[in-house]
Amino acid sequence: MEGLERSLWIVEAFNRVFGPPVAAALGLVGVKVPDPLHAIPDYLVMVFFVTVFVVVLLGLVSRRPALVPSRRQSVAEMIVQLFEGLLVDSVGPEGRKYVPVIGTVGIFIFGCNMIGLIPGFMSPTSKLNVTLGCALVVFFYYHAQGVKAQGLKYFKHFLGPIPALAPLMLPIEIISHFSRPVSLSMRLFCNIFAEELLIVIMASIIPFFLPLPFMAVAIFTALIQSFVFVLLSCIYIAGAVAHEEEHST
Repeated sequence: MEGLERSLWIVEAFNRVFGPPVAAALGLVGVKVPDPLHAIPDYLVMVFFVTVFVVVLLGLVSRRPALVPSRRQSVAEMIVQLFEGLLVDSVGPEGRKYVPVIGTVGIFIFGCNMIGLIPGFMSPTSKLNVTLGCALVVFFYYHAQGVKAQGLKYFKHFLGPIPALAPLMLPIEIISHFSRPVSLSMRLFCNIFAEELLIVIMASIIPFFLPLPFMAVAIFTALIQSFVFVLLSCIYIAGAVAHEEEHST
């Protein structure tokens, strides 16, 4: 439980500094916070740390690009090429324009998964609110890209290829699309929550050496879950923009 206690201490310290201003700001819009020293939930504090870390890290690795890349630049280019490859394989050459959003979501989720391995921190993705937020970003983004690519004709595919089956296909398609953010968020949440819980239990039994193998597995899990989230996002974008090609053929 030591890691959990430290994470609560970090949240408490963060709230002592930023809680009262946040509570005051919420009060201006009519939201009353009973305890200003607990105005910011623990997962939002961790999200703040991950966001700052990712912004600073990406800012550092993107500084002074050179024709002969340094080791730092090579790593950054390799990460970008990974996202490019997934999107090009799923969508086609046009998939490169989706790299900024999908890459940002993927790096953010990986950072959230990994921060829980640092003593005194927790993984924000072990909270359903965070994973659902990431899933909703993808959900609205791929629909927006579908509308941008095809206009209002995008919504025709909800009716199916045969007009007579439209009353049957419409509810099926709606349920199918709304189940996507649910499955994305629940899969990520359940895996990271179970991983965090297991490490905390092992740490409470033998604080030092016993959790190490599980932490090594957690690194692999963090990478795989980030990859699965990004891959499914690429597939959803491909499905949303592919109808333009189908209608034009």
